[in-house]
Amino acid sequence: QVQLVESGGDWVQPGGSLRLSCAATTPIFTLYCMGWYRQAPGNKRELVANIRSDDKRINYSDSVKGRFTISKDNDKNMVYLQMNDLKPEDTGVYYCNAALDYGFGTPDAEMGTWGQGTQVTVST
Repeated sequence: QVQLVESGGDWVQPGGSLRLSCAATTPIFTLYCMGWYRQAPGNKRELVANIRSDDKRINYSDSVKGRFTISKDNDKNMVYLQMNDLKPEDTGVYYCNAALDYGFGTPDAEMGTWGQGTQVTVST
């Protein structure tokens, strides 16, 4: 069973940057699709970005393309989300997710493991 711990959330002004980190405890980190999701108050949780187990297929939501970058360090079992040019609409709780990735089809995040979340607030 994988466990995930996020960190790095904070308050930042619009235009600022933050880097979120997610530490995964599992001996088979490279078999997971790792994703970042966020949930704003009153909204459903939505995908921000994910990276497949092959480290080649990366997906971003349209709202963050060009501003956010997801990356992995397989030696450290870490996944990161670099967030630049932050906007107030990026405010929310950011969750790390690990979903088993068999290389074909679409990994099911809802059947995966979630971290506890880290709060990101973008405001003046």
